[in-house]
Amino acid sequence: MLFTEHFCKDQVPSVCLCISSYLCSKKKKENGYEQVDQERYMNLVRSVTSSKASPQTPETLFEEDNLIYGPVSKFKPPVKDVEAKIPKNWVPLINSNKRALPSNSDGKHLLKISLQRHKMPSVTSVLQQTMPLDQAFYLKRWKQRMILELGKDGFAEYTKNIFFQGKLFHAALESVFLSEEVPSKEQEKDTTVSGYLASVQHVLRDISGVKALESAVHHEILHYSGLVDCVAEYRGQLCVIDWKTSEKSKPYLRNTFDNPLQVAAYTGAINHDANYDFQVNCGLIVVSYKDGSPAHPHFMDSDLCSQYWNKWLLRLEEYTEKEKNNNSIETS
Repeated sequence: MLFTEHFCKDQVPSVCLCISSYLCSKKKKENGYEQVDQERYMNLVRSVTSSKASPQTPETLFEEDNLIYGPVSKFKPPVKDVEAKIPKNWVPLINSNKRALPSNSDGKHLLKISLQRHKMPSVTSVLQQTMPLDQAFYLKRWKQRMILELGKDGFAEYTKNIFFQGKLFHAALESVFLSEEVPSKEQEKDTTVSGYLASVQHVLRDISGVKALESAVHHEILHYSGLVDCVAEYRGQLCVIDWKTSEKSKPYLRNTFDNPLQVAAYTGAINHDANYDFQVNCGLIVVSYKDGSPAHPHFMDSDLCSQYWNKWLLRLEEYTEKEKNNNSIETS
């Protein structure tokens, strides 16, 4: 202010006259703030202009928003029905009437029970018939895209080759476990299997004490059946092992879709099958890759197996209900 006063008085008063004449030649613009009720908002103006420091902090901003817009309504996502439901016919995963197999038990007696065709539904059919809608949608979209690229005959040949590769891979693993040796040179030369075998080498080092291979199981109370790939010890824990092949990387358990439910179903069946004199409470899903990249082993401890066991019971009940409805429609 002192500088301005000195400048206007002593130096160039003519400049002020020039500016004034210039401003007078322009039309005065209307100020929108002049229409504001000055008396009504006088207290607000004084409170803002009289503040020595800026009062805006995260806390005060939240308070102002709360005053202007009201309190924040915290949104809670809806709980899925499957997670909220409890199985009506709940059967424990562990059978209290059977003993648990000691970790140092004799592993020479290896079970390989053939799967008998009977009226019991299989684990695979139950999971297919009760597939969630979103999962079924993505599967259908994938099939449509593959048919567009390969044609119907080409897609049929593709699925046939995938099934054949998986069958050869399981047979190669079985020969490895039975001989307790590394894969033969013939298997290594076979491009159909060699990549998958190379992929699981680091997992095979942690597996010992094989108890069952490609062996049928059935639950004596819940009346379903299945074919277990392998029952063996993985890092000292007896597990139901499921070998999977994949063209895409599956580094997380959630990428395996219904495979954890399948493992839990096999685990419960073994524990309630008189053909098996031991019990299992852990699982392992091994996803191998044709290009030989390291497989992803997904270990399921007892708590995780119990969680998926409850989900499996719900899917089994859903399947049973659907079968009853279908039978009633056919009868009518």
